[in-house]
Amino acid sequence: MDGNGRWARQRYLPRVAGHRQGVEALRRCVRACADRGIQVLTVFAFSSENWNRPQEEVSGLMDLLITALSGEVKPLHESGVRICFVGDRSRVSDKVSAGFDKAEQLTQANTKITLNVCFNYGGRWDIVQAAQKIAARGQEITEEALNAEMATAHVSDPDLVIRTGGEYRISNFLLWQSAYSELYFSDKLWPDFDEAALDAAILAFAQRERRFGKTSEQVTQVPVAA
Repeated sequence: MDGNGRWARQRYLPRVAGHRQGVEALRRCVRACADRGIQVLTVFAFSSENWNRPQEEVSGLMDLLITALSGEVKPLHESGVRICFVGDRSRVSDKVSAGFDKAEQLTQANTKITLNVCFNYGGRWDIVQAAQKIAARGQEITEEALNAEMATAHVSDPDLVIRTGGEYRISNFLLWQSAYSELYFSDKLWPDFDEAALDAAILAFAQRERRFGKTSEQVTQVPVAA
């Protein structure tokens, strides 16, 4: 969800105004994904590196998060959205952490769509925390063991990763899980990312050939009936 700050700057607004519009865009995107039958949506709300931003912006983001937790969770719950917060909670306040817990408990039985909100998350952190859990048990570190301990182990790996804002990098997001994901880069700033932009990304994904290490011939080969 990149481009909130630039969206605000283009309109001579404070950066937090862009983040407020980002919440609106997220609400719109969740609804659009659910309408299209998408079962899991994972968004990068706040990275472990975002603490390095100006304190005024970080404080504004935390205030916005608390407001969103109080105002957005109930409507999402009523729409059948399961909410999961993914990331390192050691740096978030007790109030925010309690809000995370409350939202997860309220929506845990919902099945329309799972919304993973990555907050204070980093792909490297995720791999390290998974390896530490395995090592603490004295267990061999294998691909299967790491998969089971990833912060998003409750959902399948993403088929498509969309980066908004015109930047061409993944910025420490789902490094392990996106090994075979298709990447799509949109020039749209996140507050402007609408249903048409989502449909363009989905169409581009549908036109790609996913080989998973195989040849094109293997992927397109039609099995012969016995």
